[in-house]
Formats: sequence, C-alpha cells, structure tokens
Amino acid sequence: MRDFYPELEPFESGLLEVGDGQQIHYEVSGNPDGKPAVYLHGGPGAGSSPDQRRVFDPAEYRIVLFDQRGCGRSLPHASAPEADLSAVTTWHIVADIEALRSHLGIDTWLVCGGSWGSALALAYAEKHPERVSELVLRGIFTLRHSEVDWFYEGGAAHVYPDLWEGFVEPVPEDQRDRLVEAYSRLLNNPDPAVHVPAAKAWSRWESSTVTLLQDAAMIAQFTEDAFAVAFARIENHFFMNDGWFGDGQLIAEAARLKDIPSVIVQGRYDMCTPATTAWDLHRAWPEAEFRMIADAGHSLKEPGILDAVIEATDRFAR
Repeated sequence: MRDFYPELEPFESGLLEVGDGQQIHYEVSGNPDGKPAVYLHGGPGAGSSPDQRRVFDPAEYRIVLFDQRGCGRSLPHASAPEADLSAVTTWHIVADIEALRSHLGIDTWLVCGGSWGSALALAYAEKHPERVSELVLRGIFTLRHSEVDWFYEGGAAHVYPDLWEGFVEPVPEDQRDRLVEAYSRLLNNPDPAVHVPAAKAWSRWESSTVTLLQDAAMIAQFTEDAFAVAFARIENHFFMNDGWFGDGQLIAEAARLKDIPSVIVQGRYDMCTPATTAWDLHRAWPEAEFRMIADAGHSLKEPGILDAVIEATDRFAR
C-alpha cells in the first residue's frame, strides 16, 4: 500500500496578480526539470496543504500548488469584513490556472484534484483539453443540485443525525427548509457574533464527516475562526450560484476528455460526495480508468484512496 512521499519544501513561491484586485499564492516543489503537475485543492475555499505535494514523486515531478481566490495565503482573504466574492467564481479560477501555467512557462501538465478540486479539474480540462497531459481525480463532486442537497439540505443527516443537529443549530427553525440560503444570510451578516458561529458550525459539519473516522486535527483546523469564515463563505457562495454551471454540465461535457489519459478514484463509503456522481461520470466517460475503493470514504488520507492516487501519478510519471 503506497503512502505519501517524504515531506519536502518548495523551491519557489510567490503571489501572482490575476486581476480583479486578486493575488493567488503559488508554490513549486520537486524536480525543477520534472514533469509538470498541478494539484487543485478542495472546498472551494479549503486552501492548499503540504500533503498535496506528497502524492507526486519529487524526483519525477515539478509540483505546483496554489491557493484559489479568497483562501489560504491568497489575497484578499474571504474572512475579511470587507470581503467581496463577486470575482471569486469557477471561471475566474479556471482563468487563474491558465495564468499560472503561462507564468511558470509550462506547456501541458498533469492535473490532479479531489472533491471540489475534481470539479475544478473537470471544468479546466473541458475548457482547455490541449493543456492537460493527464487527469487524476478523487472523490468526485460536480455541484449538481442533487449533490448539494444530499450534503447540505438533509440527506446526509440520515447517516450523521447527531452531527446534523450542530449544523442546523445556528439557523432559525422556520428557515431550515432551505439551509444553503439561510446560511448565506448568516455568513454575510456583518456582525461577527452572527457570521463566526455560523461559519464554525458549517465547517465543523464538513470536517467531521469527510473522513471515515473523525480526524480531530482536521476539525480543529477547519473551525479556527478565519479559516472557517473564509471556507464557509466561499463554499456557500459557490453553492448559491450552482458553481456557475448548468445542472449536470461537467458530466454532460466529459466526452471532451476522451483523449486524455485519466483515472477516477472513489471511496465506496464517501458520505460527502457519494459514489453515484463518480459512477455517472464513469458512464459518461468510459475512456477514463475507474477505481472504486471498497473500504474508503472521502479523504485523500484514507489508505486505499491515497494508494490509488499515487499509483496513478507514479504510472503517469513514466
């Protein structure tokens, strides 16, 4: 069973101006002359993580990570009282990926992403297939209405009724029939006494349910005030706008990817992005290799998921 490659530090990092008053933080690690690869983090709004470098062999890959607009070390941060998310959209971020590729002098690169990162990878590859050498996708999420409803409007409450009570607690009882909309009002309330507890409840729900067994360190990270506010605001903003996709668009346009060598990795017991989405993508895109991991949930850190992702990146390195 493959495990993360050893820890490594970037040899290059910086802030890239991408317009709209936005700067995205990026880093490059591994082999400066290696095969280019970019990892697209989840959320949206979770920011990049050092572990994401470690799904690539550092002797073989030139590894690029970046924080998407509004989160991580990108500026301005969505936790700021004056935060304006009008220029934080899927298609702005797709343009940012192209700007970063050009800035780094990369012609084509392997694109890897999980959860929201899989949606962003699909959106980017469907728009710019000529720039993608391979795709490695995990925990498939495409922002269909049914997917958002499952996790944020009550479907997953049937699996986590105890945790669901904490998620709905900040929302007035007469507004719990449309929770994403109710949370939008709470998260955009200028009063920190309103938006901070709401953000922490949103972020605690997600971080408590994305692993098969709860990860206390992850929950602590996600419920830190600034992280939670940026994360919850950005996610909710995307869900309120359907990700700027037509419902089912990413799966409907997957045929554009048929010539890109690709692997889809999905945990059978993924409660955040259930397997039906990965299966629908597989049926629409049979050219991609499909791996259903029998004993795994959603997180990259789960052994079967991590093994399958690294097996794919190792193979594509050759």
